[in-house]
Order: sequence, then structure tokens, then C-alpha cells
Amino acid sequence: MAHFVKPEPIGVGIQYNPEILDWFPFEEIVVDVLEILLDNIMAPMDGPQIIKPGAQAMINRLAEKFTLLAHSNYGCDFGFSPLEETAAVQRHVPLAKMLNSPWVANHCFYGDNSWLDIWSSPLQFSNSEVLRCAERAKTLQAHYGMPLAHENAAYYLQCPGAEMREAEFLARLVQQSGTFLHLDLHNIYTNHLNLKNFDLHDYLDTLPLDKVISVHLAGGSWHEGLYHDWHDSCVPEPVWDLYQELMSRTRPSAIILEYQGQAHHALTRVMDANDEHMIVTDVRRAQKIWNYYTKPVQELTHGR
Repeated sequence: MAHFVKPEPIGVGIQYNPEILDWFPFEEIVVDVLEILLDNIMAPMDGPQIIKPGAQAMINRLAEKFTLLAHSNYGCDFGFSPLEETAAVQRHVPLAKMLNSPWVANHCFYGDNSWLDIWSSPLQFSNSEVLRCAERAKTLQAHYGMPLAHENAAYYLQCPGAEMREAEFLARLVQQSGTFLHLDLHNIYTNHLNLKNFDLHDYLDTLPLDKVISVHLAGGSWHEGLYHDWHDSCVPEPVWDLYQELMSRTRPSAIILEYQGQAHHALTRVMDANDEHMIVTDVRRAQKIWNYYTKPVQELTHGR
């Protein structure tokens, strides 16, 4: 198996989300990277194409200005179908290579072709699942031919049979597989609010932070007594605090902010052009924090 290393830092970017494409000026905002959701550009599994018609021209245009990062939601990475039959192998692998992405991130939850409409389906944090998922992850990373970073998921109920905490599961997963982490700080915050005995404060202490390649920042909303990772609001202050703590301890390769429409739920707040200022403000704040921890002191003070 090939040995992959963590890519050098690139900078701050935003997820290129078609749901807000009609009003948000993605191609004018000054960022280093755009994250591309592979699920949105992949062709149907029952056809011969890899990419949707028309998406190739969009990718070519964006690649002239930005580094493009590949992100996989419904690849069925940790489901139970043979890996070679999954969307991850049949569609996401060639798409990530097409994007010339320096790595690919994937959601760390169950999924199979028959139930991909289930957004939050947490893994069982058990010893046997560490071994099963690590073997699939190791093989999948070899298929991609680039670092594979697992994203911690937001969920509302814990899977029965857990033998360890989520952060410990992730730490053992990457240790066993030689893969990496894509740390969604808003998902950590969401689970902290919704789940009993979910310890927000020792989460970063448990993870091998040198394995964190990329980071998601987002906001959410309360509905019927639960806090939801709906990407429909500004980044909350506790998430900014987690971001600063992370940056003080390690250097991720990229920071990505997420905003979208009603993909998660019909009751998600509908964002519109009035939210452009909120998004840009969040992006600028993320960039300021990034620069503080990554730029040499003399570069930050030059010209004062």
C-alpha cells in the first residue's frame, strides 16, 4: 500500500453549493479553495457517464481560478455493499482525480444504495467496526491514489453497541488504516448540544491532530428541541472557539465554510441574497484567524 502524507497548507475556502448558486457570487469571492460535492456532479450509477453533462465545463472554469477539493457524502464508504460496487469507487474516485484534488474527504457514517436518503446514520463505535471500517478505508484510499480524510458526522441518536467515544473511534480508525481526518467543528458542537455525555472539551485532546487535513465551519438552527446542522446561519461563537483552539495546536491544510438551502430538511431556513454579507463576514473572519496562525509575524506587521 502507498504511504500518503498530509498536504501542505493551502488556505481558506467555501463549499461550492448549487443550492445558493443563483445568488451567491462564488467566482468573485477571494478565497484559496472551493470544495466540490462529488454527489452533485456525478452521473447516475445506472448510466455509462462519470460526470453529469455540463458539469465538466463548470469544473474546467473553476479550476482556472481555484484549487478544487473533492468531498464525498454518499459514497457508501462504510456501508456493507462490496466496495467495488459503491458510488465511492465507481464515481467519486474518477471524479476526485478529474478535479486534480490534493485529497478527498468523506462522511464517516453508514450508507448503502437502498437508503441513501438517511442523512445521519452513525457508525457503531465498537472494536469490530474499527477493524471493518479501517480495512475498507485503507483499500478506498488506495483506489483514490490520494489522502482520504474522514469527516465526523452530526447525528441525533447513538448507534447501539458502542464500546468507545466517537473521538476515540476516529483516532483508532486513522491509526489502523493510515488515512486522515476531515474535522467538522460544527458537527462536534451539534452533537455536544443534542447528545447526553458527549464531551466537547476533550474531543480535540483525543484525536491525533497531526492527521487533520481539512476542517468544516458552519452554522445551524434549533427545531423541535434539537439543534440541526443545517448550514443555514452564521458560524456560532463556540465553533469559532474550537477553530482557534485547533489552529493553536496544529496546521490543517484547508478550512472550508458551508452554507446551503433546504437539502437537509424542508424546514431549513431559506437563505437568499440578504445572507451574502453574513457569509462574506464569516469567510473573512476565518481567513483572519488562519493568517494569524500561519503567516510569519513579519509578514503580518509589514507596512504598519
